[in-house]
Order: sequence, then structure tokens, then C-alpha cells
Amino acid sequence: MTLRIAVGGIHTECSTSSPVLMQPDDFRVLRGEELLGSEYFNFLDAEDIEHHPLLHARAVPGGPLARATYEGFKAQFLELLRDALPVDGLYLAMHGAMNVEGMDDAEGDWISAARAVVGPDVPVAASYDLHGNVTQKIIDQLDIFAGYRTAPHIDVRETMVRAWSMLVRALTTGEKPGVAWAPVPVLLPGERTSTEDEPAKGLYLKLPEHDNIAGIWDANLMVGYVWADEPRGTACAVVTADNKDAAEKAAAAIAQSYWDARSDFQFGPVTGPLEDMLDIAEKAQTRPVILADSGDNPTGGGVGDRADVLKALIARNFDGALVGGITDRPAVEACFAAGEGAEISVKIGGSLDPASPFVETTAKVLRLDDTGVPAERQAVVTIGGITVILAAKRRPYHNIADFTRHGLDPQTVRLLVVKSGYLSPELSPIANPNLMALTDGVINQDIEALPSKRRQQPTYPFVKDFEYTPLVRLSARFPGA
Repeated sequence: MTLRIAVGGIHTECSTSSPVLMQPDDFRVLRGEELLGSEYFNFLDAEDIEHHPLLHARAVPGGPLARATYEGFKAQFLELLRDALPVDGLYLAMHGAMNVEGMDDAEGDWISAARAVVGPDVPVAASYDLHGNVTQKIIDQLDIFAGYRTAPHIDVRETMVRAWSMLVRALTTGEKPGVAWAPVPVLLPGERTSTEDEPAKGLYLKLPEHDNIAGIWDANLMVGYVWADEPRGTACAVVTADNKDAAEKAAAAIAQSYWDARSDFQFGPVTGPLEDMLDIAEKAQTRPVILADSGDNPTGGGVGDRADVLKALIARNFDGALVGGITDRPAVEACFAAGEGAEISVKIGGSLDPASPFVETTAKVLRLDDTGVPAERQAVVTIGGITVILAAKRRPYHNIADFTRHGLDPQTVRLLVVKSGYLSPELSPIANPNLMALTDGVINQDIEALPSKRRQQPTYPFVKDFEYTPLVRLSARFPGA
């Protein structure tokens, strides 16, 4: 008998401090065969399984979704899901840190709506980013859960395969898994919980040991998302299992291990105020020094249009810096209007968030990059000994190809500045050394000073001194619950 599995979801991360609302054109939307053939979903191939691609919307992290943006995607997704019925299973590829105007638990709303369509008898599996936030509403709709185990995220595909494979297992064997979770009142930034560094490295390496216990299908440790001031923000342990006692024991152990390590998490690279980091960069005899502008990292929800680092470099008359990049569509358009080789007076920065610092300077247009889509255009300019890549649309510069497409070699420059926290897997190996500046922005690292009007308290490190004992909660769908 051929099994029918529907596939879709929505994947982004939202800082509630950002004033820039996400709109539909911020998303890459995959539908139908385009979804099945994409780099994210091309593993969906198994004997006697018919996959029904619905809609998957994915965006670079940013500010909250405009309510109309979310409702539009949700309506399309649900219509496609209804058209696909009957289905034997549903796989949702989610992130978990989406924030929508006027809504506290957007993923809970999305997953609950999907559950209402497929009914109570269809198993639903979800994959999550480890920086996603989890709620009882979410857990109560799911039968299967799998989260990333690496940050930087090098196991995205592996995690999706884990979730999908468990769904296939349930459908083909008749086994009935459920989900248990244990919230941990800790919220730390990803830059202090990278799995490249201890104690996170050791905590995550222990998760497969739980997987090997009889009755456990998959064990997870969720760091949660700290830059959203919302009630659901929390770290947690999440376990997929078919044995209640094993699930509760594993979830409690994982939760307790994270709580016990809460004060041990530190930044991995050399970290400090911007001027201190630039002092180090100026004296360095090695290259490339890579400086992470942590407060404006678009892959964490930063706006990406701040020019405070550029301003500091200009003030120092720094020679040999490459800044990749700053989002500023008006500046890009000014470069295209002037043409390659032109010298222009230009404002750089502050094009999206009025609070973002900017510089007014004279720059030479070195290179124009036009894909034929105005929103995708980029321009490369020089300001003295500083080279800056400008982007019309919010985006990260975390891959080598982001620079080489412009004829720039990030491995040979004296100083490479990227809007990042921990470095991407491509940039980290070439950093010599890696520095992280504690810059301002909507995802700045001074988390204890973040707006906390709606977070549940006590939560560490907003509150330091309180007791905690893991309380494991089962999904309403857990077998025998």
C-alpha cells in the first residue's frame, strides 16, 4: 500500500525589537515539485511513499511578520493541505522563533491549524531549529519532534531527515510515538551556546546516548530564542518516545544538565567593545582578522543596516578592511545611477531602521552586481582603504562565494567585517583570529538589558537566584497519556 505524506511549513526567526516588519517578498516560497526538488527537501524519497508538497516559506531572520503576511501564507498552506487529503502523515519543517503581530505563539497557531485539517488520527512530525521556542500548545499537536544539534547549524538536512524518518517508521511499523518536554527557565544567546564550545559541545554530544535507550526515538535540547520578548521564551528538553517512563527520565536529565551548566556559558571568540576589538585588529600581524558585528547580525534577526563599524573604521583611516555587507537600497541605487568608476557622495546605513547609525561620505563605485531584479542588486564601493559591499535587500555575507562573486578574496584581506555572531562554517576556518564586537542593535548581546515586559520570570540570567526542578510534561497525544 502506498502511503501519502504531506510536506510543508514556515521557517524564520524574529526579533521583537526590530521595527522592520517582514512582508511576503522577504520569503522564498516553495510549492509543488519546486519544493520536492529543492536542496532542503530532496531527500524525500522512499519506496511506497507518495509525497504531497504543500508550501514552505523561508526567510532570513528579521523583525516580526506583518499579520497579513502570516495569514496569507497560512491560508495558502491550509488550502493545499485540504486539497491533498486524505493523507497518512504530515511533516512540517519549522524554525520555531517566528513572531507575528498580535500573536504570542505563531508556530502553535500554524501547527494547530494543520492538525485541525488532518484530524486526530494522522501522525504529525516537526523539525525545529534549536533556537526555536516550544509551548504546550505545540507539543500537544505533535507525535514526533527533532531539533538541530549544532550551532552553527551544520545538521539542518540531517535533522529534517531524522524527523521524516521517524514519521516513516511510525507509518510503516504501526508504532505510536509521542512527545515529552521539560521547560528550563534559561534564555541565553546563541553566541554563548555554540556547540563548538563547552559546555554546549558536551551537552549536545550526550544526546545520542539518550537516543540509544529503549523506548526513546529522539532526544533534543532547545536553547530557545532570547531576542523575542514573549511569554513562551524558554530553553527546554524535548523527547520523542514510545515509552512514558523513558521519555520522562530522559527529558528530566537533559533539562537538569542544561540548568546545572547555566553559569558556565561564555563567548567562544575574543569578545569586547568595538574599539577594543579594532585595537587588536590594527596590531595583528596575521590575516584575515575576522570581526563579527554581533548586534546587527541578520541571521539572528538583526536589521543589517547599521554603519557604526564602518564609521569607526573611517575614523581610524583603516587600510585593508572589507565590510560585507550593509543593507541600503538607496545607496545601491545611487551607485547604479553613477556607474562603475564614479565617485559619489553617499549616505550609508539607516535605510530600514531610523535608529540605525549611518555615515555620509565620498565613495568610489568599484563594482556593480545586477541580477536583473532590483531588490537583489549589490554594489561594491571603496572609502579610502576600506571596501564595502552594499545590498539592496537584507541578507548575510557568511559564505566565501558572497565575496568571490565580486572579485574579492576574504582570505587575503587584513580585516574582514561581517554582520554575524559566531562565524559560519565557511568563515570560521579562515579566521586568524576571530573577534566579536559587542555592538549595538536589535539583537545585541547585553541580554539582561533587553526589553523584558512579557517574558516569564524568573528566567536566568534576568533573575539569578532561584531554585529549579525539571517538570516533565507530556503531549496530550502521548500514548496512554
